[in-house]
Amino acid sequence: MALRVYNTFSGEKELFIPLIPGKAGMYVCGVTVYDYCHIGHARAGVVFDIIFRYLKYAGYDVTYVRNYTDIDDKIINRANQEGTDYRTIADRFILAFDEDMAQLGLAKPTVEPKATDHISGIIGIIEALIAKGHAYVSEGDVYYAVETFPDYLKLSGRNLEEMQAGARVEVGDKKRHPMDFALWKGSKPGEPWWQSPWGNGRPGWHIECSAMSMEFLGKTFDIHGGGKDLVFPHHENEIAQSEGANGCQFVRYWLHNGFVNINAEKMSKSLGNFFTIREVLKKYDPETLRFFILSAHYRSPIDFSDQNLEEAQSGLERIYSCLAALDEVLDDQSHSADVTIVKTLSQTGMEFQEKVDQFLPRFIEAMDDDFNSAQALGVLFETVRAANRFLADVKEITTLPLSLIARARHLFAEAGDVLGLFATSPADWLEKVKAAKACLIDMTSEEIERLIVERAEARAARDFKRSDEIRDLLLEHGIQLLDSAHGTTWNIK
Repeated sequence: MALRVYNTFSGEKELFIPLIPGKAGMYVCGVTVYDYCHIGHARAGVVFDIIFRYLKYAGYDVTYVRNYTDIDDKIINRANQEGTDYRTIADRFILAFDEDMAQLGLAKPTVEPKATDHISGIIGIIEALIAKGHAYVSEGDVYYAVETFPDYLKLSGRNLEEMQAGARVEVGDKKRHPMDFALWKGSKPGEPWWQSPWGNGRPGWHIECSAMSMEFLGKTFDIHGGGKDLVFPHHENEIAQSEGANGCQFVRYWLHNGFVNINAEKMSKSLGNFFTIREVLKKYDPETLRFFILSAHYRSPIDFSDQNLEEAQSGLERIYSCLAALDEVLDDQSHSADVTIVKTLSQTGMEFQEKVDQFLPRFIEAMDDDFNSAQALGVLFETVRAANRFLADVKEITTLPLSLIARARHLFAEAGDVLGLFATSPADWLEKVKAAKACLIDMTSEEIERLIVERAEARAARDFKRSDEIRDLLLEHGIQLLDSAHGTTWNIK
C-alpha cells in the first residue's frame, strides 16, 4: 500500500506524490512566542513530528520547516507589560518552546526560521503583490485586496459574499473591503519597526509564512501543516498571497490536526480549562502525554482528561512491561551456555510468531493510511498480547526461541523510532513510573517485597489460603502482583 494523505483542500485521501521524486518538503506553522505552550501546541508538535519521522522512514529526503513568529501584537503587549523589549520576550519563549518539545521527544526540524530574519523576503512579496494589483497602500499600511483573487476561500470552502454580509467597513477604516487583511503595518509610537518602501513598520502575521516557506521550499512545495484553527484565515491568506505573487500552485497537500477538548469541552482560557505543557508534565510522564496524543488519529478531536491520561499511562506501561520481559529473556539467554534450539513451537508460540510475521506489513499499512498512529498502536498491542501469552505459557527459559524474541524486540524498537516512543530502557522507565506512583500509597517497596517473598514461600508450601490473603492485602493497598515463569513482579494500579 502506498502512502495516502488526507488533503484538506480536496476533502479526500490522495496518493502522496511529491513534487520531486524521493524528496518531500513540509512547512508547519509554529508558535507565536509570547507565552508558555499549551497542550494544543503539544498535539500539533507531536502530530507533525511523526509525519516527519514516517516520511523519513519511508525513504524520503525530507526538508521540514517549522517557524517562530517572533514579532506580533501579543509579543509587543507582553513586552510593554514587563517593561522590556520584544526580543527579550521572544527569546525567552523560544527557549521555553524548545525545552517543552524536547521533553515530548520531538526531532528537530530541518530549519527553524524566525519571522524577523526574513523581513527583506516579506517586503519583496508585498512589492510583487502591489505590482500585480493584489495589494494596495493605505496610510502607511499595506493590505491584500481579496476581491482580486477569485480563488479566495478555496481551502475552507467559505463564501466571500456571505462573509461580507455580516461585516462592513467602518467610516475611516483603511481597508477597501472588510475581508482585506494586513500585509504590512505602519509603526506606532514605541513599537519595533523595520524600514520599507511604505514607511517604517512590521509585517502582518500571514505574510511571514509565505516568505519563510518559499525561502526554504520554493514557490510550490508538498505539505503544509497546522491545526484546524489555521485553515481560516491564516492558511487561506497564505494561499492568496503566495499564488497571487507567484502565479502558481502554493501547496500540493494541506494537512490539519484536530482540536483538543478538556473534559469534553473546547479548551479555552475563558473557561478556565487551559493547561500548559509544563503543568501537565508535573503530573504525567512526557512519554505518557505523547502516547495519549498518538492514541487518536491526528485529524480527530481528542479529549484531554485525567482519566484518559491515566489510561494512556496504563497502556504504555503494558508495552514497556512486555519489552522489559523480552529484554530479560534475551539477557538471560545471552549468558546461558545451554540454550535449546526450539524446532517446534507451542500453540501460543505459533500465534506469537504469526503476529511478529505480520507486524511490519500491518504497521506500515496503518501509517500509509494517512499516518494512522492509533491503528499502528493497535497492531503493537496485538503483538504485545501475543508475546505476553507466550511468555506466560513457557515453563523453562531454555525452551524459548531466541531468534523470534530478538526479532520481535527489534520490530518494537523500529516502530518506536517512527512513533518517537520506547527510547528509554524499559526497566528504567518502569522504575521511574513505579517510584512516582509509590508516593500515592502507604507501603514501602521493602514491605511489598517482604510480602512477595512470604507469598512465594506460602505457595511453595501449598498454603494457598495464606498466598491469597497476601495477594488480597496488597490489592487493598493498590498493589497488583504479576506472576510469570520468571518470578513475581508488582505494579501500582
